Amino acid sequence: DLLNDTPRCYEHKQYRNGLKFCKQILSNPKFAEHGETLAMKGLTLNCLGKKEEAYDLVRRGLRNDLRSHVCWHVYGLLQRSDKKYDEAIKCYRNALKWDKDNLQILRDLSLLQIQMRDLEGYRETRYQLLQLRPAQRASWIGYAIAYHLLEDYEMAAKIIEEFRKTQQTSPDKVDYEYSELLLYQNQVLREAGLHKEALEHLSNYEKQICDKLAVEETRGELLLNLERLDEATEVYRRLQERNPENWSYYHGLENAQKPSSLEERHKIYEEAWEKFPKGLVPRRLPLNFLSGEKFRECLDRYLRMNFSKGCPPVFTTLKSLYNDKEKVTALLRPPHIAYDGKEEPPTTLLWVQYFLAQHYDMIDQQTLALEYINTAIESTPTLIELFLIKAKIYKHAGNIREAAQWMDEAQALDTADRFINSKCAKYMLKAGMIKEAEEMCSKFTREGASAVENLNEMQCMWFQTECALAYKAMNKFGEALKKCHEIERHFVEITDDQFDFHTYCMRKMTLRSYVDLLKLEDVLRMHPFYYKAAVTAIQIYLSLHDNPLTDDSKELQADTANLTDKELKKLRNKQRRAQKKAQLEEEKKNAEKEKQLKNQKKKKEDDDEEIGGPKEELIPDKLVKVENPLEEAVKFLMPLKHLVKDKIDTHLMAFEIYFRKEKYLLMLQSVKRAVAIDPDHPWLHQCLVRFFKGVSESKELPEVVRTVLKQEITRLFGDSNAKSFNQAYLTKHSNSIPHRLAVMTFQLSLGFSHVFCCYLPVSPAYRIRES
Repeated sequence: DLLNDTPRCYEHKQYRNGLKFCKQILSNPKFAEHGETLAMKGLTLNCLGKKEEAYDLVRRGLRNDLRSHVCWHVYGLLQRSDKKYDEAIKCYRNALKWDKDNLQILRDLSLLQIQMRDLEGYRETRYQLLQLRPAQRASWIGYAIAYHLLEDYEMAAKIIEEFRKTQQTSPDKVDYEYSELLLYQNQVLREAGLHKEALEHLSNYEKQICDKLAVEETRGELLLNLERLDEATEVYRRLQERNPENWSYYHGLENAQKPSSLEERHKIYEEAWEKFPKGLVPRRLPLNFLSGEKFRECLDRYLRMNFSKGCPPVFTTLKSLYNDKEKVTALLRPPHIAYDGKEEPPTTLLWVQYFLAQHYDMIDQQTLALEYINTAIESTPTLIELFLIKAKIYKHAGNIREAAQWMDEAQALDTADRFINSKCAKYMLKAGMIKEAEEMCSKFTREGASAVENLNEMQCMWFQTECALAYKAMNKFGEALKKCHEIERHFVEITDDQFDFHTYCMRKMTLRSYVDLLKLEDVLRMHPFYYKAAVTAIQIYLSLHDNPLTDDSKELQADTANLTDKELKKLRNKQRRAQKKAQLEEEKKNAEKEKQLKNQKKKKEDDDEEIGGPKEELIPDKLVKVENPLEEAVKFLMPLKHLVKDKIDTHLMAFEIYFRKEKYLLMLQSVKRAVAIDPDHPWLHQCLVRFFKGVSESKELPEVVRTVLKQEITRLFGDSNAKSFNQAYLTKHSNSIPHRLAVMTFQLSLGFSHVFCCYLPVSPAYRIRES
């Protein structure tokens, strides 16, 4: 009984009771080395944070009973808790050797296989579970999903259909879970390219599907694929009536009607204007394809309507038009239409000034933009949006300190507005005002905890990325790296959170969302937050490799050796003041920590059983003094190489790392990928020239590698050498300052006598925008 009670206590998280039962068994001399009990005791201790003791006990248990599936299973659970998933899978497989039909071990194995995307193994495990429990819904669904993820859509559709036949539901009864199963089945049919069958399936089971909007949208998509355009037109018109502000419905209607000219295309939207006179989308979308006088007429109507209503985001909706120079020119040229004489509300002028300020800011005329926004502020000094735009103008002009002050003004007008609070904190961080930004954020964080810790707990990554950049700009590399590693941990946590959904989604039948989640998790590190953090970390590690930190005390001794007595006394006083200030700050931090510890202790008492051990603390000094900065940089680089291949910076950063590691073939791979994206990029030019030089100067390369490199260099550079290649690049981009700087960087390495040729006249048309 005691042996059975121990696993039950573990399952119900009654760890103290579990330990009591283990102690009772092991106190009996006959069972002092009982393998399974030792393993269960270790597992329980692991949940209480005693990791080393747990591993010792589990290994001891395993040594005493190598043929026990329980011991192997427990060892696997321990490895899983340490995120050593490959090792955990090996342990589960060993456990199954001694109990091949153990359902719990098979389920745990399938969870790890889907987590690690071992799809072939997952399919086999799900098949075993289906054979053992054919009556369980999750067995069928898991097996179907395995085939779906392996892109064997027809097999997945057959399995779902076999399972659907076993579900006894009335045709008139609406059941949410059955409805989700039908929609998932339809999705699999569509992905298999069986559009006709998918449409028939949708028509047959339409009454039993709860999500009527999904039915209509899917029907429209299928009818378009089957070229049944008249029916598709009717579907998209119905969807338009349901939501006239959805862009995709208008694109669907266009694809269904196949207009042969701009006039016919425009007619679709004119009809929509008449039908939905208050709709914004039918007035906005034609601006993407119209030009000339027609464009100005439509733009005039759109702007008048928004200015009269007082619609602040009107400029944001038009931002994409600024990629077209003709449309930007036409933006402020009035159309040839008569004024209707209608009296405008008094606020219209305010919104026109607000729009013009943003427009001139966008086209780099910040002085004119400030004139308009100042005029608007004089007339309405209580409108937050005006101060926000003024701050943006100063930011784009390069005066970030002034921008932060104006954003603070905006925040002061409404201290309860979280959006403005966040914006203000962001601007403060850009201005290097880190403490002020933390105080600003503390207005919306939990009481009794420091703002920084609470924001980390809430995974507030915009704050952490901006913090990392601010610390990097101040050369506080340790603090910057701490923020980068915190962001990395958030992404690891998000990946691990999948575990909760592998069983939940099959139980609740939210299968479409589940498959979308798995696809999202596969490309998770494409997210801009991760990219920013990774780039910052890589740049810092490269800097640490190039300029390793030295002993501060030695530097200080060297500096003071050359000082006079008066200068030395002045320095000592300055150091004492700095020390006193640092001491006061330390005391303040300690007081805050004590307060936090009290809160954490209280929380611990409320929650009797603490699960898992504490995470390793990120200490800035330790992070900045790593033995091999390049290896740390590679850890951040690898996800970018796999997922962010379309950005040239990814490959150029890879080159910088491999250049320092003297990995010539990987350097070649990086520059070739970068050349495919943008062959004229200034940073790439520097990399190419350094690569050329590095290969020619290297004497220890194997003959095979040297042959490959020579062939590829000939393809990249032709018959020219580094100097002539550099000169040709300068001639081609003589009007571009970034390109000329890239050329100068190489020429400086040759000596100052070669630099004069860079000083060619720059065309007055060349302008730089600081984005």
